[in-house]
Amino acid sequence: MMPTPTPNSSKAVWREWARWRRAQVSAEAQASSAATICTALVSFLHDHQITGVLAYHALPGEIDLSTLAAHAHLRLYTTRAIFRPAPRLTLHAWASASEVSRFGVRQPPRGTPEIEREQIGAVLLPGLAFDRSGWRLGYGGGFYDRLLQNWPVLTIGVTARALWVPQLPHEAHDLPVDFVATELGVRAADKP
Repeated sequence: MMPTPTPNSSKAVWREWARWRRAQVSAEAQASSAATICTALVSFLHDHQITGVLAYHALPGEIDLSTLAAHAHLRLYTTRAIFRPAPRLTLHAWASASEVSRFGVRQPPRGTPEIEREQIGAVLLPGLAFDRSGWRLGYGGGFYDRLLQNWPVLTIGVTARALWVPQLPHEAHDLPVDFVATELGVRAADKP
């Protein structure tokens, strides 16, 4: 058993712990968590009258959001990672994600038409872990932080309850999410 790091531990230590913790969850439990979280997200988005949603195609261990596409009132969008000339995410229709990236995630092919930010009312973010204040432990590339900088859109971190922790380390460039979705529902982040 790996002990939970302290809030002062480095992001590298927290990433190692989060990957270990994810590996402890069975595929059956992951599927059950995803179903519960997606149900909570559909209710939350409906209650907030949000129809345009930027979602992610899940990597192994992430909460799979693909069932959201079955809800006719939601328009789902996804991203493609671009690395040159500078790292960034581009925005595309959900159904356009037909190839697998070098990281193993489904994404739209190069040249797929982009969509405008104005079509999106909420962004669902993956992460290795989230804390009660909305800080996200990502994979270290900073793609979502760059995407969300100066974009006043509602943000929802999506994670299993086991990876929703009291406090994570964060840096000046990190951006907290507004809400965190777990098996317990969609909860507002505790803002300082």
